[in-house]
Amino acid sequence: MPLGKKVRSSSASGRLETQHVSSILCELWRTADRTMGSGCCVEKLTDDCSEERELLSQNRRRHSITQGDEAQMRKQHPIIDSTRRLCNLKIDETISLDNLQKLKLAFEEFERGGSRSIDAKCFGLIVKKCLGLPKTSNAQIQRLFKKIDYLGQGQISWGEFCRHMMHEYKENQETVRRSKQVAFTLPASMKTLCHGIPIVNIHSSHDGTIVTVREDGVVCCCSPELKPLKTKHLFNEGPASRKSKWASDFILMTEFNKLMIGTGDREIQLYELSTLEPYCQINALETVPLTLDFGCTGPDKCYIVYGDAEGCVTIILISYVGDTLRLWNKLQEIENMPNIAIDDAVLFPNVTFVRWKVHQDWVTQAKYFHSFQAVVSSSKEESTSLVIGCVLPLTDAEQQLDDIREACYEGKTKKIQLSWTPQLRASCDQTVFNISKGVKTFDLCQKHSLLVTGGMDRLIRMWNPHFSGKPNGILKGHSAPITYLHIIPENGQIFSVSIDCTVKIWDIQDQCCLFTADSQASGIHGDISACSYSSAVKSFYFAADCMAVLSLKIRPRLHSRLTVSHDETVMCCGYSEEFRQVVSCSEGSVVKVWDFDTGRQVFEFGGTHDQSAITCMAFDPKGRRLITGGRDGCVKIWNFNDGQCLKTLRKDGECHKVCDCIFLQVHRTFYVMSVGGDRKIDMYPDIPEGLHHVQRPQPSWQDDLRSGHKEDILCVAQCPPSLLATSSYDGEIIVWNVISGRIRCRLVSPLLAEHQNVEGLDTSVPSIIFFKNSKLQHFSSATALLSAGAMGCINIWNVLSGSKLAGSFKASKFQQKITKLAKTAKDTLLYAADRIGYIYVYNMEKFIAGQKSPRAEGFWRAHTSQITGLQIVDNDQVVLTSSTDYTVRLWSAHGEYIGTFGQSESWNVHISSSWKHPAVPYEVLIDPLSMPHHEILNVETSSDYIDTDKTGAHKCELKALSWNSQAC
Repeated sequence: MPLGKKVRSSSASGRLETQHVSSILCELWRTADRTMGSGCCVEKLTDDCSEERELLSQNRRRHSITQGDEAQMRKQHPIIDSTRRLCNLKIDETISLDNLQKLKLAFEEFERGGSRSIDAKCFGLIVKKCLGLPKTSNAQIQRLFKKIDYLGQGQISWGEFCRHMMHEYKENQETVRRSKQVAFTLPASMKTLCHGIPIVNIHSSHDGTIVTVREDGVVCCCSPELKPLKTKHLFNEGPASRKSKWASDFILMTEFNKLMIGTGDREIQLYELSTLEPYCQINALETVPLTLDFGCTGPDKCYIVYGDAEGCVTIILISYVGDTLRLWNKLQEIENMPNIAIDDAVLFPNVTFVRWKVHQDWVTQAKYFHSFQAVVSSSKEESTSLVIGCVLPLTDAEQQLDDIREACYEGKTKKIQLSWTPQLRASCDQTVFNISKGVKTFDLCQKHSLLVTGGMDRLIRMWNPHFSGKPNGILKGHSAPITYLHIIPENGQIFSVSIDCTVKIWDIQDQCCLFTADSQASGIHGDISACSYSSAVKSFYFAADCMAVLSLKIRPRLHSRLTVSHDETVMCCGYSEEFRQVVSCSEGSVVKVWDFDTGRQVFEFGGTHDQSAITCMAFDPKGRRLITGGRDGCVKIWNFNDGQCLKTLRKDGECHKVCDCIFLQVHRTFYVMSVGGDRKIDMYPDIPEGLHHVQRPQPSWQDDLRSGHKEDILCVAQCPPSLLATSSYDGEIIVWNVISGRIRCRLVSPLLAEHQNVEGLDTSVPSIIFFKNSKLQHFSSATALLSAGAMGCINIWNVLSGSKLAGSFKASKFQQKITKLAKTAKDTLLYAADRIGYIYVYNMEKFIAGQKSPRAEGFWRAHTSQITGLQIVDNDQVVLTSSTDYTVRLWSAHGEYIGTFGQSESWNVHISSSWKHPAVPYEVLIDPLSMPHHEILNVETSSDYIDTDKTGAHKCELKALSWNSQAC
């Protein structure tokens, strides 16, 4: 917007003009000049987080946490607390619409000055001025700048800034939605129906037993898995002259162990729920009860509600239910059923009868809601589609109840002449909803103050039950009329079913669909005659061409002491030195970004590989871009700080699983290299500013085409400037010249003598690593290749001097496959992780070929299952691990437990008292494989004798299995 244009002072632009600032840039530079002139103020705004780390690193390490540590730390270093608050506050979370307008104007000023982008210094000045955050640390601003400038060009534009904000906001929304994800187990479990008679309704008892009633009166009780428990034909018992009946609806009176059925003979019949024996019935109703409901209003009080074809809702209020039903059970029987006419029933002093004229068409559903003290009914007629009304007239309800109590107390008999003429509620006694095409189904929830309706127009409307003007929201998605609705208050979700057998789950807060199961996915076909949701077993039951059950996928409840980083298997992890962040990737195609210094989650994004598992990851040399490979055969490049996919790298035709990927440099060109199920090496030039989003690989090397791997390639490793090694599932290792693309040598992993005849031996090589250390003995070139062998062995190859096997040693004490290898920066220490979660540390300078296995400097158990990620962060002397046990953890270089990413308590890498040590992960502590093998543990409990000679022989092994100890 031109600066000379007049605007209202109340607008964002108007406020800028009323401050008499001719140019934002001029003000920014004046601010900068004042700052420079005030001495070293600019220097004081340098990396405060780095200053915090330096101060904290001076604190003496302790291995216990004492009360008051936090307060003492604040007292000693007052700058730490304020700095921590600044570091935890994200700048982009403070940006308002007005701030955004100011930033836009500032960027436009630069554009008019001939610069389409700005550098980090100018960006810092703009942010501090436009956002009103003069005390924001430079470290925060620089961190935000680097997130936007993922290519490291030193310049960003207004478009790049907006793109970053947009992607970050979108992924944050997706993260919230992902946390609410819910799904059914598909397809549905089926039970064939050997009849063509419709089931009128389905209900479940408190213990999860499923009860169904057919139109011909057959009651079937099933287990939650639809296994038949009891079946009985209710209407066929009795005299042969008994007329055939049909059931219209039924409801369970679980509080009184009764089953209530409405019949076409204008009866309400009650049966014992446990035995299905007849108990009593109310007959001679004016109309057929089409829909039944039952509700308790007190310890021994209940409502029976039914709707009919005349649009009336009838309510029978019974006090002292147990005594009343027992009295009716002793009355004269009609066709083997104790019977009482409704005219006689209402004469009882503890029975109240009221009939309301509510609708102009059939009542499709009627329910009593005790939390609202109201009866809700629906109809397909528009003018009275849904009505929420009182049970008794509010004007004389209290008087009637007093009369009932007085009559019951004095033993009087009511002199009432039953009138079937329905009453009309006063307008103040009801709320009427006028909905197009009427309402077929509804549900009401007090917790969310929500009424939902559905019908022929295929829309789900969300209402405030106290106001009938306009719905608060409309959920669109069904392509057929809606036949069932159910609200889950504790999860804030709505379940809906349409007549085309489509089931949807909606989120109340976001008003969005979380899950859809159509008939093709669920396997449910035919016309749905009844459906019901059982909260006891969290399953949906359907009666169509067959009985079907859809069970919710329930996330396992973790022990209170357990902490997980992901909701599924963690496939890999890595550390970005540029941002001091940890990135982990899961089998569910979710990427999470963690703060290395505290363990807190910073960001996450999902759906990275179309829901396929992420199998590997790497960073670019600057640590600003993330490269991931997946089971879908694609390699993708991301700005992992906002979830933006920058490039998709894939081959033409069929794509196979990517097992490993690296970022490497050949001469002055950078490449992304991937290997996997296609048994070839794919190289993609790194062209960040390429016009095409999808990029194809370079032509394969001729040696790779003619004589490459014959099995899936599992791992790739580079030794600059020219060596490259790949390992495959069949145990073969090929060393390449990455410059010429020629094979330098082939290596086949040997088997020890004791492993020669082992059946099903795993000879794959899942991990390889180059070691370059001049102190390596018997290596003239000082370069060695280490590979994971069979039965927990590590093989050492002299690749530059004859390509011979220099030696092999057993790295895993339990002969478990080594899954990951990592080394320290000086190529001195080797860290090896095995399949059951143990990490071993070896000093390779002490390795001597031909001699016995080297001693481990130490080992500990980090996880309870296979370790999928292992990285050494040398600057901080810590070890980063991930595992299939859903966790990502941080350890000191000596195996001291710092914490699990995602835990409730934050840590500080430089203060050992904030670590979990000396504790260990709870699941590791209780896992049987973590127990030391000792004779005393194998002694039978009935014996009091312990052979000290035998137990002493195992003292060395017990010591080896203790935390952070050296192997014997």
